[in-house]
Amino acid sequence: MSTSSNPRLKATFERLNGRAALIPYITTGDPSVSATVPLMHALVKAGADVIELGVPFSDPMADGPVIQRAAERAVARGVSLQKVLDLVAEFRQSDDQTPVVLMGYANPIEAMGQATFATAAGAAGVDGVLTVDYPPEECADYAELLNQQSIDPIFLLAPTSTEERMQRVADIARGYVYYVSLKGVTGSAALDVESVAQQIQRIRQHVTIPVGVGFGIRDAHSAQQVAQVADAVVIGSKLIETLEQSYAEHGDDQKAIEAAAAWLQTISQALSV
Repeated sequence: MSTSSNPRLKATFERLNGRAALIPYITTGDPSVSATVPLMHALVKAGADVIELGVPFSDPMADGPVIQRAAERAVARGVSLQKVLDLVAEFRQSDDQTPVVLMGYANPIEAMGQATFATAAGAAGVDGVLTVDYPPEECADYAELLNQQSIDPIFLLAPTSTEERMQRVADIARGYVYYVSLKGVTGSAALDVESVAQQIQRIRQHVTIPVGVGFGIRDAHSAQQVAQVADAVVIGSKLIETLEQSYAEHGDDQKAIEAAAAWLQTISQALSV
């Protein structure tokens, strides 16, 4: 599969040799700022192939209640875009293999400045950036800034995406495409794998890079089903819910990290069968 301007993402998909990549999503700064990097390392050890790191934002419109709560907690702890980049740089001190993709919204990037952000993200060791509310039609210049730093611009496609939108994404996207398997917000509804398979066939008529699927994958069974038709399985809400519940019960970062890693390992094992 083709083009990635980022060597870590490219190498990861090539190494998997057809097995679907496991991509957990966590919100930077949750359950705490100091727990973020240890949590990233624990998830890699539990089988994560790529880590999607959510950039906290006060109005995460595409996210359901679980991730919204995590974003609110992180914003309350003062987690800025710069802090996210600092934590990626810290993670890179002991892991220079696992790709890290930032997922978030345009406002923090606009506030920092697109060019400043791209340079800083490259220096920190970011591999891809998915900005939910930057449509491909309007961000060729931004995508080029990322490409210059060997960072892959990643885009969403949805069940409602037209053929024209798919082609626009195909023209500009690198790394992988993130297919939102449900209409609605993260963590909602049940997954219709047959419908997902049909949509991925449509997407692949336009897109030659890997296709990841997220939204609605909540257990090993649904992950396994999606892995049969997609190149990557993205899991966020259920993982954050696991962290949240453990922290509520024990009030302890380490226990929350262990609970999240143990849960992710069940997904990793299901994908390895």
